[in-house]
Amino acid sequence: MKKVLATFVLTAFAAISMQAQTVTGKWKTIDDETGKAKSIVEISEKNGKIYGKVVEILTDKKDAKCDKCPGSDKGKPIKGLTIIKGLSKDGQEYSGGKIIDPSSGKEYKCLLKLNGADKLDVRGYIGIQALGRTQTWVRVK
Repeated sequence: MKKVLATFVLTAFAAISMQAQTVTGKWKTIDDETGKAKSIVEISEKNGKIYGKVVEILTDKKDAKCDKCPGSDKGKPIKGLTIIKGLSKDGQEYSGGKIIDPSSGKEYKCLLKLNGADKLDVRGYIGIQALGRTQTWVRVK
């Protein structure tokens, strides 16, 4: 009976730990050039793909629009804009999708990787990963 109880407790603990190790949730974006918080992005999963939507602007540009964004995102308010699209889990990383930089309107390949339980490394790049930049976002609790 003790073994069964111990197994149950360990399984429950592992399940809670696994849940904490997900990229889904709300993240505070930190500008890699200034070190200042810019927005809150909510990352969610839909049909096995990862998407990230700006849910709050933390700067004085709360009503900014994505005037330089491509396609149907052009001219949309940044708040409410889906900036991460279509990533899939690949081992410990999420890749295979795109990220849009709303300030420049440029679209990049994207890679997400947890850096501990409460930090997320977000890399945008063109071509190969070496040609890009990484921001570290902080989980909002």
